[in-house]
Amino acid sequence: MRQQRYDVVIVGGGAAGLSGALTLARARRSVLVIDAGEPRNAPASHIHNYLGRESTPPAELLAIGRGEAAGYGAEIVEGRVASAERLPGGGDGGQGFRVVTEDGRSVEGRRLLVTTGLVDELPSVPGLAERWGREVLHCPYCHGREVADRPIGVLATGPLAVHQALMWRQWSDDVTLFLHTGPEPTEEEYEQLAARGVAVVDGEVAGLEIADDRFTGVRLASGRVVPREALVVQARFTARSAVLESLGLKPVPQEMGGVVIGSYIPADPTGATEVPGVWAAGNVTRLTEQVIGAAAAGLMAGGAVNGDLIAEDTRLAVAARRA
Repeated sequence: MRQQRYDVVIVGGGAAGLSGALTLARARRSVLVIDAGEPRNAPASHIHNYLGRESTPPAELLAIGRGEAAGYGAEIVEGRVASAERLPGGGDGGQGFRVVTEDGRSVEGRRLLVTTGLVDELPSVPGLAERWGREVLHCPYCHGREVADRPIGVLATGPLAVHQALMWRQWSDDVTLFLHTGPEPTEEEYEQLAARGVAVVDGEVAGLEIADDRFTGVRLASGRVVPREALVVQARFTARSAVLESLGLKPVPQEMGGVVIGSYIPADPTGATEVPGVWAAGNVTRLTEQVIGAAAAGLMAGGAVNGDLIAEDTRLAVAARRA
């Protein structure tokens, strides 16, 4: 870190954090990005639905973003932030914050932007985690086109499994719903599945079949193997909220269709949290945001942070003029 105090310290260097850094650096703010180097989409081979960057590998997009932000003066360092605290006399966010990394380094920022993302908590099935982001998927808009017209399985672990199966049916006419530990579908749901040609398989899933480093099927506890080439799961989305929690913010449950799908830190549309001077953007506050949405949220938060700093700079200038 080249200095001890910055206009803005950004915790997290993914799409949201780098977009915020780019915005703030272009606004001639001193910006430090501290990144732990654990992007959520690292297992994926490509990013999709990102206009102008379709099919870009995740690591390549981050490298481009770092270069763009650094080109305007943002400083980007590796590190894991352990905690943050408000500096004395900063009840309105005016004095700023101290950020401490796990290796003991500390730095101050007039404002904080936290873009630490989330963790995908996967169902406990042997072999699932090893194929995550390859043939084990969750988002049809992220991966559906790449497995179109292939045999797809949907692993039921909760009430949203039927919804998932019907959604993925848009990308393939060969979809099988494995009831596993999920609830029994209702009569209406069974009718919907039958009408769309979605097969339903009873029994718990014991593991995945792998051949030549390729997922080839789902192995049931009975020993039966159902050939599949992709498997859809419902991960639980848990915000990486430790830094924000150290400032007194608490994650809250997020529901979809009456079902809790994860936890997030509440923020307003600009990313402002309940703690003055602290913003959040990306998956830490919007669990279902894709990469392009996270980048847009970083831009929005960066603009809001700069506006807040302009207001403070003006107050200080008026006070100095009157002194």
